[in-house]
Amino acid sequence: MALVKVVDSLLVRDTYSGALINQDYAARDEYQAKVRMITNQKTEINKVNSEINQIKSELAEIKDLMLQLLHK
Repeated sequence: MALVKVVDSLLVRDTYSGALINQDYAARDEYQAKVRMITNQKTEINKVNSEINQIKSELAEIKDLMLQLLHK
């Protein structure tokens, strides 16, 4: 496998497979960090949404119990 530099870029071409390979490792690491951050944010949003739905459910239950007490 021989790698040939592509003119005016950080890419190299694998002469065996014809694949372009990005050698900008800093950009790759930055991209992966952004993906991890977005994934963590989505997880946190899902957790908060779940907690809000649980609180809504518990509040509705409390409301029903209070209404039952008022009608006794």
